[in-house]
Amino acid sequence: MQAAEDYTIIESLFIRHRNALVLRGQFTPIYTDYYLHLMQHGIRHSAELDQMLKDSLAMLALHLVARPWAETIAWTVNLRAPRMNLFVTGGSVDENIAGRIFTEDVREPDRNFFYSQTTATGLPEPRMSTMEVEGKDPVAWISQFYDQSEQRPARAFRLEDENFVLVAAQPDCDMEWFEALDEDAVAKIDTTEEIKVLETRRFRFHCGCTLEKILPIIGGWKDRLDDLFEDSDFIKIQCPRCAAKYKVTRDMIS
Repeated sequence: MQAAEDYTIIESLFIRHRNALVLRGQFTPIYTDYYLHLMQHGIRHSAELDQMLKDSLAMLALHLVARPWAETIAWTVNLRAPRMNLFVTGGSVDENIAGRIFTEDVREPDRNFFYSQTTATGLPEPRMSTMEVEGKDPVAWISQFYDQSEQRPARAFRLEDENFVLVAAQPDCDMEWFEALDEDAVAKIDTTEEIKVLETRRFRFHCGCTLEKILPIIGGWKDRLDDLFEDSDFIKIQCPRCAAKYKVTRDMIS
């Protein structure tokens, strides 16, 4: 069993008289597991890319709590500069969130594109959306995403001590109040507004990948093992969701 303190707790709050939904959480537990994951698999990112992935994990966790429980959501962002694909995915039922960065063999787009895929019980097919985003700050992307895909205003805030907050407008939201919000006002919202806690959910950084789950990715090479392995006794493959590294030998591919 995973200890409760190893999870980031996300609160969902309703702001009375403002008609706004507030999602907030302190992300040190998720970031701790994320860095342990990087150390375990020998993964290193530049400071800029590292921060972008961490911010994206936080934004997705907050968004998941604004959505129904049964949904699993994956975001992929294809950026021009730095040229990279940023991927994050998670779901409330499994209480897991994971992600990775792709920097090799990445197509250079003429604009920055944000792709969202949602799967859920009862949906015959995944729900897909694509949009263009400006800049390279995942916290700023959220407003653009909500405007275009959720069709309601939302704003995200990065506070001290790895706290993040997402404020989403509900019908009849006090938009003057909403537009005037800043980091200081959001940090003090418990003392300045009448709030009601709707629910809490929890998340940890965990992919759940195993070698057995990864092997089918290269199953198509079983008749071309010499091409795959060349002169090596083993190859290393990465999980497409979290970049975990696995050593594969010839006898593992049947």
